[in-house]
Amino acid sequence: MNQTRDTDGASGAAPDSLEEELTPEQLAERWEAEGPPPAGAVANLASSLIAAAVGAAGMALAVSFGLGSPAQPGPGMWPFAVSVVIVVFGVVQVIVGRRGGEGEKFTRLSWLAAIGLATLVGLLLLMPVIGFEIPSLLLCLIWMKFLGGETWRSAVLYSVLVVAGFYGIFILALGTSIPHLI
Repeated sequence: MNQTRDTDGASGAAPDSLEEELTPEQLAERWEAEGPPPAGAVANLASSLIAAAVGAAGMALAVSFGLGSPAQPGPGMWPFAVSVVIVVFGVVQVIVGRRGGEGEKFTRLSWLAAIGLATLVGLLLLMPVIGFEIPSLLLCLIWMKFLGGETWRSAVLYSVLVVAGFYGIFILALGTSIPHLI
């Protein structure tokens, strides 16, 4: 005999429907309670310094590719601009981050960001040697399969489509000076 009833006389609902009845504020509180604990001031300072150092390394690597000029940008122009923004954000976070909210404590999943950064650096190092097609394909495969959890079929399909799209945009349509094989 089913003894669960709602106030309107209907039979009891599944436990998952309780989430649908919660307000957005209640859901946010629940998700915050289930998340990793706060990292603390030292971890926030360390992560800000690491971000600034990564940005500075990106600037140095971009300069080695050649910046060119605003009228004739070299392959390092946009990576340099993005790296400058990363350094600025890292320094600003060092200064004002202590007054801000608590960041999350580093967990096992935090290593995914480090793996993503390492594969991106590998792309940048291989690109002048063998072009952008093969390193970009490998980067997309790693990011989609191992970091994103996609199936092999979708990871391969999307990686090929992404590289083909970039080739079409940057090589065929814009005629940029990105090193390429074909």
